[in-house]
Amino acid sequence: MRRAYTMFVSLLMSFLATGILFAQFVPEELALRSQQENCLKSADIISFKEIGHGVTKPYRVYLKNEMGEISGCWKNPAGVQKGFLEGWQYEIAAYEMDKLVGLNMIPPTVERKLEGKTGSLQFWTDTPINDLERMEQGIEIPRDKLENWSKAKYLQRAFDCLIGNEDRTQENIRYTLDWRMILIDHSRSFRSSRKYTDHLMYGRNGIKEQKLFRVLPRAFVDSLKALDFENVSRVVGSYLSEKEVRSILNRRDLLLEEISVMIKEKGEQNILY
Repeated sequence: MRRAYTMFVSLLMSFLATGILFAQFVPEELALRSQQENCLKSADIISFKEIGHGVTKPYRVYLKNEMGEISGCWKNPAGVQKGFLEGWQYEIAAYEMDKLVGLNMIPPTVERKLEGKTGSLQFWTDTPINDLERMEQGIEIPRDKLENWSKAKYLQRAFDCLIGNEDRTQENIRYTLDWRMILIDHSRSFRSSRKYTDHLMYGRNGIKEQKLFRVLPRAFVDSLKALDFENVSRVVGSYLSEKEVRSILNRRDLLLEEISVMIKEKGEQNILY
């Protein structure tokens, strides 16, 4: 594990030196995903402590095996808390959906017990600032990162529409040192009531905002079209009910309809890249 991380740091520095930046996890990070998942699932827990903020009272967990050390964020919210339905299982389902549609913006997340309690454990990614802190401190996105930032923002909105995430806050949009966007905290996702299956979070009739996106990757849109009950259930069936899975597909249809309207209005070449 340590050797793999050393290799990754070297590769990332090379990316930075050449100015090749991505709005999501870079390929070298994605290559480590399975190793990180296995470590989160099976490595020895050497210590843990309360993070000290967040409604779901998460813990920072430190793990170690023969290949090295990593840390993660563990939480186990369940049921209605402060008026919102919370579920640790939604954290894992969001990560599995991230992989299924090729979003690549959510850190590896697995099921793990801590002191006999079952919850989600998410790989701790180095993201020193969140969007709220950026706004409060008046930090502007660097000019040469603005295009990637905008594309990441549009992807975030489209993905939140797909998974019915009613709690995307500025605090759970985080940034790496090179301004790549990383998404955390999905315990209030996968809503299945009519409010969240008849409307998207963003868009012409959006629940949160009337804006959705300006452009999207063609590959992401193709992955939406390929979703069906079988392949979604295969990756999230352990964590979502049948109703919740079908709600994803309902929102997928609404999302594709939004995209179709935008293409008709502005032309496919101006929407998909």
